[in-house]
Amino acid sequence: MPLKKLTLKPGINRENTRYTSEGGWYDCDKIRFRQGTPEKIGGWQRISATTFLGVCRSLWNWVTLGSQNLIGVGTNLKFYIENGGAYNDITPLRATVTLTNPFETTSGSPIVEVTDANGGYSDGDFVTFSGASAVGGLTLNAEYQLAETTTANVYTIDAGTNAGSSATGGGTVTAAYQINVGPAFVVPLVGWGASSWGSGTWGVGATSTDSIRLWSQANFGEDLIFGPRDGAIYFWDATNGLTTRAVALAGTEVPTSQKLILVSDINRFVFCFGANEIFSSTVNPMLVRWSDQEDATNWSPSATNQAGDLILSNGTQIVAAKQARQEVLIWTDSALYALQYVGAPAVWTAQLVGENISIASQNAVAYANGVAYWMGKDKFYMYDGRTQPLQCDLRKFIFNDFNAEQYEQVFAGTNESYHEIWWWYCSTDSNVSDRYVVYNYLEQVWYYGTMSRTAWLDSGLRNYPLAATYSNNLVNHEQGVDDNETAVTAAIPAYVSSAQFDLEDGHQFAFIWRILPDITFDGSEVGSPMATMTLLPLQNSGSGYNDPTSVGGSNSGGITRTATLPVEQFTGQIFTRVRGRQLAIKVESSEIGVTWQLGSPRIDMRADGRR
Repeated sequence: MPLKKLTLKPGINRENTRYTSEGGWYDCDKIRFRQGTPEKIGGWQRISATTFLGVCRSLWNWVTLGSQNLIGVGTNLKFYIENGGAYNDITPLRATVTLTNPFETTSGSPIVEVTDANGGYSDGDFVTFSGASAVGGLTLNAEYQLAETTTANVYTIDAGTNAGSSATGGGTVTAAYQINVGPAFVVPLVGWGASSWGSGTWGVGATSTDSIRLWSQANFGEDLIFGPRDGAIYFWDATNGLTTRAVALAGTEVPTSQKLILVSDINRFVFCFGANEIFSSTVNPMLVRWSDQEDATNWSPSATNQAGDLILSNGTQIVAAKQARQEVLIWTDSALYALQYVGAPAVWTAQLVGENISIASQNAVAYANGVAYWMGKDKFYMYDGRTQPLQCDLRKFIFNDFNAEQYEQVFAGTNESYHEIWWWYCSTDSNVSDRYVVYNYLEQVWYYGTMSRTAWLDSGLRNYPLAATYSNNLVNHEQGVDDNETAVTAAIPAYVSSAQFDLEDGHQFAFIWRILPDITFDGSEVGSPMATMTLLPLQNSGSGYNDPTSVGGSNSGGITRTATLPVEQFTGQIFTRVRGRQLAIKVESSEIGVTWQLGSPRIDMRADGRR
């Protein structure tokens, strides 16, 4: 009997059973498809041992006139500018007040009570004291995070050192409060304590969900304009240096609240979406406002400038916006608009280009090769001049294992080197983004895996794509072949598993006695790289086989004797003894320094009866 060549269709298809998906791949983790064949993805390396505070949800890269390559890093606690692996805190100040003898210490305790009748602070906020004299043996001229607000006028801080005595004092103290922090995660609360007294129906309780802290940011020349969702607009002037805090953007009728900020490539307008109306503090979630051309400070429309606004009609709120080719795309919760520059007097006009759609979050959109791709609430979409659903071979698999309470954590990013769009999301039992799904728009295939990230930035101005982690650091992706998120190198386990396919006609048993693996280990960083190939023959086709390492969980089926075959760099053939009517194959690696690409394995078999 001649050798049987196993050339499977690229991409992962989970829309049906393993047997129905015959001729393709069914399950994977940390692999990609290139030129039709699966390979292990690249590794990642932290950019420095320095960490930031909070969970990062926003990254932006630009270069100043002085050739500083900077990244804006927005977390739920702070806003930083990264340069050379160092995180420079430029978080704006909310208020600066003068206090008299505000500190009260307790002997033997590091907890200090601070009295400030001005209010405006909340648990987790940051304050910097200066000018204080020693009290209870402590000198508190430093930055502290508010531990707990005990009353309307009193909060506590942890001094880090026990007080030598109980005392009240501090003299004349200047307290500089940074803008209020935001939630790191969506925490649904149901029942008692979820809302105010009297809310909801008796016996049912109320539901309360706080939105996570999301930032939007864009450079205006060499400077940075940014702001938190439902917050003010802030401006950082590059000429003042990396140690200077950002300030509130000053000017004429500058919006005081916004959900999203964008700087257009066309004539440099600054846009605010979901902002307060002109001459009013009332926020309209469907309002689009823009500044004068090349002037971020003038937002008051007149006959002598191009500032203006418009209200969109389809939807209840603006969710996302993206600069596209010669237009600005705006997503509401039910429609897509294209905003186009037409000059005075209208300046910008909006056209409805998609309706009856959905979008998962503010950061669920990626733009690549002239096309916008985004994750909706139950499917994926694309816009290339026409809005249409994106064919997805993983739709059921993704949205059946999705925590719908965590849509806000969804974020997208491009990996242009491999023609990929990545989305991260929270699986059903997770409150953190622990899964990813990838669309390769060049080869039009899908794959997925497990990985926890909070933000992504492609390698436009740097050598590698950049991601934020839950360990409060930034890592370069596609650098090396291992996991170097910490100081200790770890292997990246990766695998791909096929659907079931018939051996011969699927009626008679076949006996497989030899396999020619066809795996290359180019790029591996060890002298003897190795992967494992497993043959999983079945007596009868079924929904699957028991594979607890599968991302999608284990399946049940009539599996016969398996064969696990180590494949090394120069392995030409492997002898084995397995039989079945159908077969699935799995290739995996879990060693440090190993990367691989699978070609077209061939199996040698002979007919072996009907029973």
